[in-house]
Amino acid sequence: MPQSTLPTRQQLSRDQQWDIEALYATPDDWEAEAARLPAELDALNQHQGQLGHSPDQLAAYLRDEEALRLRLNRLTSYASMSASVDGQDTVAADRRDRSTEVASRHAAATAFAQPELLALDEATLRGWLDQAPLSEYRVPIERVLRTRPHVRSAEVEQLLGALGSPFGSARNIHPTIANMDLDFGSVAGTPLGHGTVGALEVSPDREVRRQAWEQYADAHLSVQHGMAASYVTGVRQNVFTARARHYPDALSAALAPGNIPESVFHSLIRTYQDNVGIWHRYWQVRARWLGLERLREYDVKAPLSDRAPQVSYAQAVDWIGEGMAPLGEEYGTAMRRGLTDERWVDYGLNLHKRQGAYSNGVYPVKPYIFMSWNDSLGSLSTLAHEIGHSMHTHLSWQHQPFAHARYTLFAAEVASNFNQAMVRRHLFATQPDPAFQVALIEEAMSNFHRYFFIMPTLARFELEAHRRVEAGRGLSAPDLNALMADLLHDGYGDGVQMDRDRSGITWAEFSTHLYSPFYAYQYATGISAAHQLLASFDEDAEAARTRYLTFLGEGGRLDPLEALQNAGVDMTGPAAVERTFQVLSGYVDRLEQLLSHREQHA
Repeated sequence: MPQSTLPTRQQLSRDQQWDIEALYATPDDWEAEAARLPAELDALNQHQGQLGHSPDQLAAYLRDEEALRLRLNRLTSYASMSASVDGQDTVAADRRDRSTEVASRHAAATAFAQPELLALDEATLRGWLDQAPLSEYRVPIERVLRTRPHVRSAEVEQLLGALGSPFGSARNIHPTIANMDLDFGSVAGTPLGHGTVGALEVSPDREVRRQAWEQYADAHLSVQHGMAASYVTGVRQNVFTARARHYPDALSAALAPGNIPESVFHSLIRTYQDNVGIWHRYWQVRARWLGLERLREYDVKAPLSDRAPQVSYAQAVDWIGEGMAPLGEEYGTAMRRGLTDERWVDYGLNLHKRQGAYSNGVYPVKPYIFMSWNDSLGSLSTLAHEIGHSMHTHLSWQHQPFAHARYTLFAAEVASNFNQAMVRRHLFATQPDPAFQVALIEEAMSNFHRYFFIMPTLARFELEAHRRVEAGRGLSAPDLNALMADLLHDGYGDGVQMDRDRSGITWAEFSTHLYSPFYAYQYATGISAAHQLLASFDEDAEAARTRYLTFLGEGGRLDPLEALQNAGVDMTGPAAVERTFQVLSGYVDRLEQLLSHREQHA
């Protein structure tokens, strides 16, 4: 909700903030752990040369490494979470940077393990996996064996591990500029920033929307060359690492950990391009509804209803609970506790809070959710999305040992989008007021715009950027901006009159997504698998519930494509993506019907 003056972090009520004290009671406790941990991480080197002596000695290393990795995760999470809630807290930013250094120490100290494991006789090692000390580590060891062609000598691995900190610079520079150095000004008396731009871009006042969209883009354009240098550095790092590990390209290297064939990525892109006409039709319907001859970029989120529902956090918790009821009482009770009493969620809007939303599981403490609440259906949708991640984490912790609990990003985006789709279906069925229905379509289309329009476009952008670097070509800010504008034009067609310069800087507005290489496409595959799963509840709800909860409880025990196959979704072909485009088309149809009814009764 736009405010003339945002509260400081210290002015937020406790219930609007996550329970970060569950990680460390005070910053001094974090400092003490940060001082202790590096030497203990370095001590893992004492296991070097011992892993092949016996299953007991290998298990001892894995237990020691796991215990320290859990502590490291707590250390880095506290630091990054503290920096997220106040982008101008220099002490928190320093902790985040120092935690990156500690993580690099961990990578260097454990670099010997993969080469040493792979030097063992494979038949002997597989025989050890049947013995009690190692059985709970079967999955990660099997995945190490799968990387055999891409693991280098211990010396090279140690060097690659030590590169974690300097290579992390690009990942940190871009968001640091975005969160600490940009001056966005204000719009209609409201400070413009990462936490407020979303609300301003859905203002019913077109001039407010225009100013917010343009000023937000202009701020990024003012530092476009620095951001481009940072991003291209990240791309070059990805290409370097892929080549160092003997992958054919950066895409295959990024997909390898989840055992995702490149064909899945390319199938998504082809199916998006084949169905982009649905988006073109939506822009036309939206323009008619708004009474505009042609949309501008700042109109794609303009409110269609003049009675947008005001949704409090408490109301959202109730509606999400009702919507997810088909998953059963146990799921619902745990979810409600996390959203309320256990304070998983940091939802208060405060000065200098960074943009976006995320869920971060800190085993074995709790999953955490970061977002900014603005009393809208959009906030409800974001909360439903993030609690999907958090419940995925919660159930994987319940059913898997830690070594098997960490699921891939590909699987993660299924659970989050499934929750959104299920809650939305519940609201369509229980809130018949036409104004609410229009607002709900808006929310759905806003969600699809991000996950099924922007994210496939960013995926295409990433692919082309990496291909150019792999071909030895240079990339400048104008190159990146022109590429982004061209790709957006494919999606807008003739339905949106573009400002190419300001649209072109869209890539720079994603200061975190693009630094996890080829992450963005997984939003689109995730939303596709989610709608395929939701459809199965119409056929046999009890069987679908069992399969879906089993999928969540699998955590990372199975590769994501296999886990989804067991749940009834085949992501190796275009069917799930095509089904989701049909859902999108259905929303456009519904909006067009409401528009026709409105025009007839005007």
